[in-house]
Amino acid sequence: MKTTKQQRTKMSPPKFLAIGFLSITLFGTFLLKLPISTESGMPTPLIDAFFTAVSAISVTGLTVVDTGTHWSMFGEIVMLMLVQLGGLGFMTSATWIALMLNRRISLRERMILQEAMGQYQIQGIVDLIRRVLVYAFTIEGIGALLLTLRFWAEMPLTDAAYLGIFQSVSIFNNAGFDLFGGIHGPFTGFATYGTDPILNIINMALIFLGGIGFIVMFDVIEYPKCRKLSLHSKVVLTVTSLLIVIGALMLFILEFNNPATLGPLSYPQKIMASFFQSVTSRSGGVSTIDIGGLQQSSQFFMIMLMFIGAAPGSTGGGIKVTTFAVLIGAVITMIQGKRDVVLFRNRISQAVVYRAVTLTILSLLLLVGFSMFLSATESSDFLAILFETVSAFGTVGLSMGLTTELSEIGKIAIALVMFLGRLGPLTLAYALNRRRYKDLYRHPEGKIIIG
Repeated sequence: MKTTKQQRTKMSPPKFLAIGFLSITLFGTFLLKLPISTESGMPTPLIDAFFTAVSAISVTGLTVVDTGTHWSMFGEIVMLMLVQLGGLGFMTSATWIALMLNRRISLRERMILQEAMGQYQIQGIVDLIRRVLVYAFTIEGIGALLLTLRFWAEMPLTDAAYLGIFQSVSIFNNAGFDLFGGIHGPFTGFATYGTDPILNIINMALIFLGGIGFIVMFDVIEYPKCRKLSLHSKVVLTVTSLLIVIGALMLFILEFNNPATLGPLSYPQKIMASFFQSVTSRSGGVSTIDIGGLQQSSQFFMIMLMFIGAAPGSTGGGIKVTTFAVLIGAVITMIQGKRDVVLFRNRISQAVVYRAVTLTILSLLLLVGFSMFLSATESSDFLAILFETVSAFGTVGLSMGLTTELSEIGKIAIALVMFLGRLGPLTLAYALNRRRYKDLYRHPEGKIIIG
C-alpha cells in the first residue's frame, strides 16, 4: 500500500496546485465561520463563509455580505491573508517561508513552482520567486503609504493606515474587496471617490501593475541595462495598452449621456471614470460608477474585457491577454493564407496555438454551462447572470447586483466558477487526467469541409 509521502511524490504539479488551493479555501472557510470573525459575534452561515473564502483565495472580490460591516478585524485579516496567498500563489508563499528557514527547494517543488508561475523552464525559478516577493511587497508597501496619506485627510492615522494597507493589498492582487461599507454605508465601494483623481490614479496603477504580471515587471526594470524586451512582455504591454484605450473610448462613447453613470460628470471626470472602468474590467474588481446603471451595450462590452482578463503570471484571471493575442494572430494568419502565426517577427509554435484554442473553448464551454445552470436556479435577467458568471471566471469581482441575491445553490455555483477561474481550466484538466500519453503513430489525413 502506498504511503502518503509516496502518493504526494507521484502527484502531478497541476493536481498538487488544485488540492493545495482547495485545502487553503476550506481552512479559510473554517476561520471565517468562527464567531470571532464577525462584527456581531454571531457565526456566519457556512455557505457565506465558504463563498467569501473562495472569493478571497481566487482574488475575485464578489461578496454576499458587506466586507466593511459584517466582518470583524480578525475576519478582515483572514480575508487579507487569503487574498495575499491567492494573488501570489500558495506555493510562492511556501517557498518564501522555506527560503527564510534556509531550507533547500527540491526538484519536485521547483516543478510545481514552474507550473504555478506558467514558466516554460525550471532554471532560475527560485530566483524568480525571490524577485516576485520583493516586487510584490514593495509595490504593496508604496501603495499602502500613498493610500494612508490620502485617507489621513478624513480619518485618524491608525484607521487610515489600516485602510491603506487593506486596500493596497486587495487592489494590487486584483481582489476588489473594500472596507468603505463601514464608512459610507454597506456596498458603497469606491463610488464615493469617483471624482477623486489621486485615489483613481493610485488604484489604476496598482491594478495595472498587478495585472501585467511579474515577468513583465522584471523585463521593464531590466530594460535600461539590456535594451531588450522579451516577446512575452511586448505582447502583454501592447495588448494591455490597446485594450485599456479601446475600452475607455468605448465606455466614454456609450455612457457619455447616461444619467446613471457618466452623464452628471464633467468632461475630465468622464475621461477619468472611463479609463478607470476599462482598467478595472480586466480583473480589478473595484468600480467608481454603478455597474447596474450601465447601458446593456457597455455591460456586454465589459463582459468581453473580463473574459480576456490580465496577463499570465499575474494576480488577474481570464483567458489572458497572450491567449487573446495568439487567437487574433491565428485569425489574421488564416485570412492572409499564411502558414505560421507571427507576433513581433517571432513565429508562434503550433503547440502554443493549440493551447490557446483549447483554453478558450474550455473556458467558453464552462461559462455557457454555468450560465445556463444559473438561468434555471436564479430569477434574474440573463445578462446579469452572464455578467456575474464571467466576472467570477475572470476573477474580476464586478457585479450588477446579483451576488447578494443568489440562492444557496447559486452561491455554490458561482464559488465553483471563481475557483475554476483562478486555477484555470487547463490546469484542472491536467489535474483530472491521470496520465498524458504520447502518440505512437499518426492516423491518415482526412478531409473535412469548414465554413
